[in-house]
Amino acid sequence: MKTEENVQRSTLDPQHRTRNSVRETFGKFVVPSYARFDLVLERGEGSYVWDIDGGRYLDLAGGIAVCSLGHAHPEITKALTEQSRKLIHVSNLYYNELQGRLAKRIVDLIAPGRVFFCNSGAEANEGLFKLARKFGHDDGRFEIITTLDSFHGRTLAGIAATGQEKVKKGFEPPVAGFKHVAFNDLEAMRAAITRSTIAILIEPIQGESGITIATAEYLLGLRKLCDERNLLLLFDEVQAGHFRTGKFQSWQRILENRHVDFLPDGVSMAKSLGGGFPIGAFWVREKYAKLLSPGTHASTFGGTPLACAVALTILDVIEREDLAENARRIGDSLMAELQALAKNYPKVLRAVRGFGLIIGLEFEPKLLAFAGEERSPATQVVNRLHKAGVLTVPAANSVVRLLPALNLSQRQAEEGLRAIEEVVEELNG
Repeated sequence: MKTEENVQRSTLDPQHRTRNSVRETFGKFVVPSYARFDLVLERGEGSYVWDIDGGRYLDLAGGIAVCSLGHAHPEITKALTEQSRKLIHVSNLYYNELQGRLAKRIVDLIAPGRVFFCNSGAEANEGLFKLARKFGHDDGRFEIITTLDSFHGRTLAGIAATGQEKVKKGFEPPVAGFKHVAFNDLEAMRAAITRSTIAILIEPIQGESGITIATAEYLLGLRKLCDERNLLLLFDEVQAGHFRTGKFQSWQRILENRHVDFLPDGVSMAKSLGGGFPIGAFWVREKYAKLLSPGTHASTFGGTPLACAVALTILDVIEREDLAENARRIGDSLMAELQALAKNYPKVLRAVRGFGLIIGLEFEPKLLAFAGEERSPATQVVNRLHKAGVLTVPAANSVVRLLPALNLSQRQAEEGLRAIEEVVEELNG
């Protein structure tokens, strides 16, 4: 008979830990706000993780684009250990050298401006919302236009900004001041602007809805439109940023062959920035950098010495090992192989899209193999890949995302490809 004492003992005593005991502990003590896969992960090294039963998995999920250097990277461990011996937290009532150094590194990678540090992508987007409200306050402008199928976080303002109805259910009434139009549709954006509009916010690559990429023409058109109407152009690069596409931010990759002088006015970032350690940030173009003056915005844990030490280390490793080029090279190879696979199995794979190491595989949702299950086709494919020893991430209804570490090797990429090929062949069966 299972008792509370047994559940607690199995949690505390390593000899009694099993997959079921961990699930029981979660069921009793953790808020059930996540639909979790039936895996209990215990440790990781590089691009591999091991579960509590000893099973090994190639991690092409990367903690949903977070683990930029994979798992248990020795330089991250060293940064955490050494900095924790010096100074972990002092609050932003004081200066700390590492925060200033990290801000400069980010500015150098984008353009002249300033950086605010926080703890997550949702918080970074909240900062952009406040920046826009502050910019438009004296004119009575407050409205931010975002796009359908976007995702901007789980705060109340974040879900109001998100262009997906499913995330809003049960949290009405929505925060006022947001409207949504079709993605990649410049005329729809133009038509939506009113006297209340102050900013446009988009993801240059929409991640949660299945890796949908903005066209170069769309980005250039948005910049021109914002200049004409005195609006802020804001980019959410939380998932697609930090060299994942082969450039620091995804809009830089999308526009790399256009040779144009292009800048947004604000950019949110998080995820890969800390490689697994919580840190978020937003960059603000220099002309708007003083809008958030003392007392207008804050974050207790934003930009701690410990978080900044980790983020600086990650930037050092990426630069030294040229991981932006690795993301591009490995990503191009993966894309070519996966697109060939889609060509060979068009009844299974409808499309493959992405840049670098942010790739979406869109499956045919009406496959007979998917019938009779409540779980989405994307979730079913992810579970099949678990059995093949690979972690991936579902998106939308029938898209599977690959978001691996930036230092993924060619051999590991080929290992992942073989598993994906096996699953596609099974579904074609």
